Amino acid sequence: MESEKADKDLIVDVRSTEVHIALMENHRLIEYNTESSTGNKFSVGDVHLGKVKKILPNLNAAFVDIGDKKEAFIHYLDLGLYFPAFDKFVRDSNSNTNLKDLYSGIEIGAPLPKEGRIEEILKPGQMIVAQIVKEPINTKGSRLTAEISLAGRNIVLLPFGQKVSISQKIGSKEEKRRLETLVRSILPKNYGAIIRTAAEGKNAATLVAETKSLIEKWEDSWKKIAGSKTVQLLFTEYSKTTTVLRDLLNDSFSNIWINDENVAEEARKYVSLISPEQEKIVHLYEGKQPIYDHFEVTRQIKGSFGKVVPMRQGAYLVIETTEALNVIDVNSGIRTKTNDQEENSFEVNKIAAEEIARQLRLRDMGGIVIVDFIDMESNDHKNALHKYMQELMEADRAKHNVLPLTKFGLMQITRQRIRPVTEINTMEQCPVCHGSGKIHSSVVIDEDLERKIAFYSIEKGVRSIVLKTSPILGAYLKRGFLKSYLVKWRKRYRIKIRLEETTDFTVLQTEMYNEKGDKLE
Repeated sequence: MESEKADKDLIVDVRSTEVHIALMENHRLIEYNTESSTGNKFSVGDVHLGKVKKILPNLNAAFVDIGDKKEAFIHYLDLGLYFPAFDKFVRDSNSNTNLKDLYSGIEIGAPLPKEGRIEEILKPGQMIVAQIVKEPINTKGSRLTAEISLAGRNIVLLPFGQKVSISQKIGSKEEKRRLETLVRSILPKNYGAIIRTAAEGKNAATLVAETKSLIEKWEDSWKKIAGSKTVQLLFTEYSKTTTVLRDLLNDSFSNIWINDENVAEEARKYVSLISPEQEKIVHLYEGKQPIYDHFEVTRQIKGSFGKVVPMRQGAYLVIETTEALNVIDVNSGIRTKTNDQEENSFEVNKIAAEEIARQLRLRDMGGIVIVDFIDMESNDHKNALHKYMQELMEADRAKHNVLPLTKFGLMQITRQRIRPVTEINTMEQCPVCHGSGKIHSSVVIDEDLERKIAFYSIEKGVRSIVLKTSPILGAYLKRGFLKSYLVKWRKRYRIKIRLEETTDFTVLQTEMYNEKGDKLE
């Protein structure tokens, strides 16, 4: 089970077209994100000015064009309580309007009724401000809400909101009163807010700076709304790096390592805004070795994203992902700790539960997940496993529900699905067959090598060759000592041949080099 006090390191690898973000807990990879450094236009939290394309009365919903090839979807209940205020602001704003006066002068009015009809609110061709809550997945477009929110570490700003709500996890009534009074004093007219748990104990300067930053971000988008009424991106939430920091940064963070000076400076500024005392944990990585190799992230990615995921003591998972659901099969492998089969099954299932909780976060698997645990007879063990799985999932930020095991040993987990599952191809093309699945016969490998040696010694005049092979092929070529293939070739072609064995080579893979170290083609 993951410890709340575990050390966390964020490793950010900035490449030419992508930024890769790895969250390590006690040096173990638990979350992995990738974002395009050229900018993904359709990410969760992004706010767009969209155009209503089609009303769907039967679904009480509409399709909206936000610039994606797949039209986005919005339901009546996603319009929010105060959609008419947003609608009036979009309709009335133009380049000649004083936008601050227009915004603050709008009467928010009564909330929309829950049983209302979307065709009474939206019409084809109407421009609306909408925020992505689910990214496009397979054939489905983005899911939208018109209830805009700008999330910070301590505060969530709500344009055209009327309330200041406070996290229920803040227990002290005095602290709740302090925070509510402070935030109300900061907010201009027609703004609401949610005070997050992280705000507890924060000083006024930190909360004021963050709130003003969020207001500025929202108001900077007004010029786009007032300008040409065309489909466009108004603003993105944050980069993935700062989003991870916003959601996860706490006292257990040890280091943030970034291999790009500009991104490191962006992260440093953001940390200084939301948690000034932690600014010193942001470091620029300047090592010669690639950052992911140095922190052993690459090795963990290769071992964690395959179809078969090995676990300790010989057990392993088999993971299959489809559009409808995800299936995880638990296998005990060769592990036998005791002669008690029931106890063995329970122990393997607990090990599997730990890895499954990690895999759900790592791959960001959403929707329905069916886990086929090893069969157990004891109801006590079944209940204990269910409880253990719930405890392991507590650290998961995505909304989820873990159901008890069925009589067939299946556990159903539902997990919030807001973006496509992360899939990484961990397979590499075979350097011998180049993906064809066919290699030269092993019987004639010595003949192939001799032909090459004859060509380089007779035709090219090479007098010294370094032959690199796998240890298995090397042993085959050296066998017989005075009658070995190597001795025979040295005598026949009057050439020096030095054998180098490398474990990186496949069984029949070979390479030849001259005395200068140049590879012979």
